[in-house]
Amino acid sequence: MNPIIIGIAGGTGSGKTTLVNKLKSVLGDEVVTLCHDYYYNANSHMPLEERKKLNYDHPNAFDTETMISDLKKLKQGHTIKRPTYDFVAHTRASESIAVVPKKVIIVEGILIFENRELLNELDIKVFVDTDADVRIIRRIVRDVKERGRDLDSVIDQYLNTVKIMHEEFVEPSKRKADIIIPEGGHNKVAVSMLLDKIKVLLAAEV
Repeated sequence: MNPIIIGIAGGTGSGKTTLVNKLKSVLGDEVVTLCHDYYYNANSHMPLEERKKLNYDHPNAFDTETMISDLKKLKQGHTIKRPTYDFVAHTRASESIAVVPKKVIIVEGILIFENRELLNELDIKVFVDTDADVRIIRRIVRDVKERGRDLDSVIDQYLNTVKIMHEEFVEPSKRKADIIIPEGGHNKVAVSMLLDKIKVLLAAEV
C-alpha cells in the first residue's frame, strides 16, 4: 500500500502543529509526522554566538535533501532514523529518533512548498493561513516557553529575519497549495473536510 503524503505549510505560529495534532487524534496509529524543523543544518563548526545570528527562516537553513531522502525511504516501507534539533544550542542533537512507515505521512514546515522536489512528493498540499499579529504572539509564546529563548531575541529575530522571509518565501508558496485553511486546526469545518478526503484516499488504497 502506498502511503498518503500530506504537506502542511504556513507561516510561523499559523497553527500548523494544532492542525497536525487534530489529524493525529482522529487517524491515530495510521499517521506519522516528519517536521522540517528536525532537519535544520547542524552548523556545529560554528561558535554558539555565530549560530544565534544565522537566518533560520531561509531555505538554506535546512538539510532538505536528507529530509526528502528519509521521506522516500518511508514511502518505500523502510524505517528511518530522523535527526533531532536543540533549539537552545542552535545545533543538531546527538540522538536520532526511529520512525516507522505508516499509511499517512504528514510533512510539516514553513518552507516545504518552496522546494520543488519535496513538493512533488506530496499528495495533498495544505496551507494554514493566519493573521500576522496572531502568528507573532504564538511565536513568542512558543520560543520563550518551549525553546528556552529570551523575549528580546525572539522579537529581534522576528523583525530582522522571520517577517522578511515570510514575505519572500512563505506567503508566495500559498499559491502551490491544494487547500488553504484559515486558522489551521481551529477551523473545525475545514479539518472535517480534510479528514473526509484522507479517509476516501485510504479507502481507495485498500
